[in-house]
Amino acid sequence: MAADNGHKHAIHFQQPPRRVVSLVPSLTESMFDLGLGEFLVGITDFCVFPAEGVARLPRLGGPKTARLEEIIDLKPELVMANQEENPKALVEALEAAGIKVWVTFPKTLRQALDVLWTIVGLYQSRGAAIRLETLELTLDWAEEAGKERPHWRYFCPIWQSPLEKSSDEPDWWMTFNQDTYMHDLLRLMGGENGFGERVRRYPLAADLGLADAEPAGERDTRYQRVTLQEILSADPEVILLPSEPFAYDAEVKSRLEEQLAETQAVQSGKVILVAGSLLMWHGTRLASALRDLPGLLEAEFS
Repeated sequence: MAADNGHKHAIHFQQPPRRVVSLVPSLTESMFDLGLGEFLVGITDFCVFPAEGVARLPRLGGPKTARLEEIIDLKPELVMANQEENPKALVEALEAAGIKVWVTFPKTLRQALDVLWTIVGLYQSRGAAIRLETLELTLDWAEEAGKERPHWRYFCPIWQSPLEKSSDEPDWWMTFNQDTYMHDLLRLMGGENGFGERVRRYPLAADLGLADAEPAGERDTRYQRVTLQEILSADPEVILLPSEPFAYDAEVKSRLEEQLAETQAVQSGKVILVAGSLLMWHGTRLASALRDLPGLLEAEFS
């Protein structure tokens, strides 16, 4: 099935699927939040919310390492996947086995809501619709409130070079550009992405400015690797350090503050540890992001 970036289109079933495997942690949580968790029969090892709901479900490996045969053995009527999180080969193998796969790929807040509306439409659940209408109204309100928020330039790494690497390779940090869900969420909070227009170049040496770039082809160019000098030149006012996919913690934060001591963010004490799920989990987790992120950021700016 082609990837769905959030545009509303039907998943065709004569009856709503009663056996669903979710390979996307944020969609697993969303199914429960929408009152549809009873239809899940299998999840990934990284599906941790809600803890009580997922405790009963078989775990099938990580999003990138889900075990094909175990998924097939569960006889799902539908597998929910994501283009970023799940390998194309796994999706194709499931489809070859006659299993319907829905590949999602939302890049904005509104596209993420459209994915949820597709789920609501599939199950025709009035209770789920009411929950989602509430979330959509909350987003509408946040968009209006966002017009009055001060703007701040940020840097938000999601991965970084290993401590042990070749001596001729500079330190680098992976971040994201304007074509991502995270960028759109932080835009709503008043954030201006210091690398919003930067695209990833291939291979790594080209991304670091050490070699000529080769054609990217179908490879994702939204997650670029930037050097220390690029970050210093961008001079972010705020640095956000999420807990996933790279586990930024107090120790790594301290080391990064030493490297970026010249930036406004470090000099003003605005290097912030934040739960990665608030920034990256599209789905009903958006409700938590809209509730918690403004307070977290305003506390730093006050």
